[in-house]
Amino acid sequence: MAVTTTTPPTPAGTGPRGDEAAAAVRAAPTGRLAGRVFAGLSTGAGVLILVTLAAVTVFLVARAWPALTASSEELEAISWFEGGSVAQYVGPLIFGTLLASVLALAMAVPVSIGIALFISHYAPRRLAQGLGYLVDLLAAIPSVVYGLWGALWLIGRLDPLFAWLSSTLGFIPLFADYQAPAKNILSASVVLAVMILPIITAVSREVFLQTPRLHEEASLALGATRWEMVRQAVLPFGRSGVISASMLGLGRALGETMAVLMVISPGFLYSFHLLQPGQNQTIAANIASKFPEASGLSVSVLIATGLALFVITFAVNFAARWIIARRAEFSGAN
Repeated sequence: MAVTTTTPPTPAGTGPRGDEAAAAVRAAPTGRLAGRVFAGLSTGAGVLILVTLAAVTVFLVARAWPALTASSEELEAISWFEGGSVAQYVGPLIFGTLLASVLALAMAVPVSIGIALFISHYAPRRLAQGLGYLVDLLAAIPSVVYGLWGALWLIGRLDPLFAWLSSTLGFIPLFADYQAPAKNILSASVVLAVMILPIITAVSREVFLQTPRLHEEASLALGATRWEMVRQAVLPFGRSGVISASMLGLGRALGETMAVLMVISPGFLYSFHLLQPGQNQTIAANIASKFPEASGLSVSVLIATGLALFVITFAVNFAARWIIARRAEFSGAN
């Protein structure tokens, strides 16, 4: 006669699967609490950025308001003030700031893209790592060191080049009437280009390295050369990243102070004569040079020029975000 035995049912919450379920139930409240804490910290950080931006705006407007509402007679009492109003005074400074920054960006971006592509897709691995470390190191050099390098070494090396440009292409107003030494807006732009070169290169390199491997292999499998693969797969994918890197470099060029102050011979003109000294000046360098002797209304005038630089920087970043948003569908931003 067969004897049958029955196994008593396993109570709920016991056994391997039951233990895992019980652990998950116990961990759920902790996970929800951590999620709420993280969400609160993230929201607080975002709000803090907006509050800080609003506080800076209010400070600049409040401190610049006396200069914005002052009469021409009050402004003319300032020894170094030029022009009948704040707008007339800050206009040439805005022009010089934009001119120096655009020239620096035009020189730095092509070189940065070439270096980034070489490091990411052409150089051997060990060489690429060394060059990457070198680029990151260049980005950490203080601006005053670049200014000393430009004032004590670069200007003397640029003098023969600028003299040749003026003698050969002097019929073009941009290069006409060169005057030594080379303390002009083009020299300042070269220094700015060297300063922003590591930033643009480092960001572009990281973006190019994120290109999907399948995109590159598909292009090569269709018979493309390495340059054609870069042009068809890498550059379209990294376009938004390159734009972001360029705007980051432009932001540093717009606000650079000491390097420009140590290289350029200042002037307050709307001039495209790149090789002549005493033509242009930037907002940041002008504030640095005038602030030690400023007091009262003159401080408000300088803060008003700082407000103009703040607006320019905000507009540049807004335009960059708009361009990236338009191109995100066709690049690696998505």
